[in-house]
Amino acid sequence: MEKRPDEVATMFDDVAPKYDVVNDVLSMGQTRRWRRVVVDAMDVRAGQKVLDLAAGTGTSSEPYADAGVDVVACDFSLGMLKVGKRRRPDINFVAGDATKLPFADNSFDACTISFGLRNVNEPHKALEEMFRVTKPGGRLVIAEFSAPVVPLWRTMYTEYLMRALPAIATKVSSNPDAYVYLAESIRAWPDQDHLAAWLQEAGWTDVNYRNLSGGIVAVHRAQKPGAERRESVPVAKLRRQIKPRRQAGDQSR
Repeated sequence: MEKRPDEVATMFDDVAPKYDVVNDVLSMGQTRRWRRVVVDAMDVRAGQKVLDLAAGTGTSSEPYADAGVDVVACDFSLGMLKVGKRRRPDINFVAGDATKLPFADNSFDACTISFGLRNVNEPHKALEEMFRVTKPGGRLVIAEFSAPVVPLWRTMYTEYLMRALPAIATKVSSNPDAYVYLAESIRAWPDQDHLAAWLQEAGWTDVNYRNLSGGIVAVHRAQKPGAERRESVPVAKLRRQIKPRRQAGDQSR
């Protein structure tokens, strides 16, 4: 899909006041579980610096701030940032373009982006920019809508996206047309293996992903080559849960 950054930003400005509530309704509460998996995969400690890209109102940034992590919540929607800053003035909100981040090389111990990469007009550049600002040995965690792995479940999910989601959004959102766009962007987005390949092309290594909710969402994790870091128990535990990227001819997940 062709995306005009100014139009997408304006769309998110419009839905900012009710964005988090609507997300909970449309996902039937699953967004909270998905975000917990992302936080576990990040495995960051107090004092480390994290970039939360496409952070919106900062809901995804709050667990890091509460844990003493130096988190920067970056988004291109000023409306989203204003809502977030009013709610959490202690979090550092920064306006920024994912394809040209306003940060120096090797600035962050880890980067993450949840449900925002598909809204970037040039996602390959965004992956390269996150690579640039991450320290050697640092990690990247991406949560994004993906392709359900069971055909019947995929059909049911597509019907929900294109029929039920816009109807529900009409009742609970101030801008239901925005959710028509979001549904179409999810349907047009590449599957898990394609995103894993993009990560490798951008220079990331140790690329893995874990399917959530039958593949509706996939959490990808990768590392920037460089200085080795000590792995704590939570990361080692998560690695057993994440399967390597599927090779050609391998139907397992």
